[in-house]
Amino acid sequence: MKSKTLILGILILFIVGLVMRLAPHPANFSPVAAIALFAGYYLSKRWAIILPIAVMLLTDILIGFYDWKLMLAVYSCIMLAGVVGIIIRKSKSVLNVLTATLVISLSFFIVTNLAVWLFSPWYAHNWSGLMLCYTLAVPFFKNTLAGNLFFVTVFFGSFELIRQFLAKGVIDLRQNYKSTFLK
Repeated sequence: MKSKTLILGILILFIVGLVMRLAPHPANFSPVAAIALFAGYYLSKRWAIILPIAVMLLTDILIGFYDWKLMLAVYSCIMLAGVVGIIIRKSKSVLNVLTATLVISLSFFIVTNLAVWLFSPWYAHNWSGLMLCYTLAVPFFKNTLAGNLFFVTVFFGSFELIRQFLAKGVIDLRQNYKSTFLK
């Protein structure tokens, strides 16, 4: 990927992440995990971590920070999404991307709600408190899953369509060049 194209792509993902996280939206319907998965899949390992964490930090500065232990759980899950993207890049397929999207959504649900149960006073620290925490979080999981599926589809789908369009355009351009000037 050319450096100008790479910079433009990173900038677009960064802006989309900022805007979508700051704009009114349903709880947990966010592009950040999808950005991490996409960056891990298509960009360097460094960008798989830096890009989504930069979006999170900048937007958290504007939205407001919360308990550092809960933030650590959230940020860790975002980084995990980037790592999952790196892992699945070796065997690229739609099924792997879909499976990864489900894995990062479920991981986010399990880890962040465990952190809420462990570190907040909202639930009793026993089995029934843990089950109550997870039960009350199901609507948030639905939004997390829907958001991840939506944004992964948009990011991966758009990228592949653009890539195919450009590849076809380059082939057509070369064929037209040859046919016009080699007669």
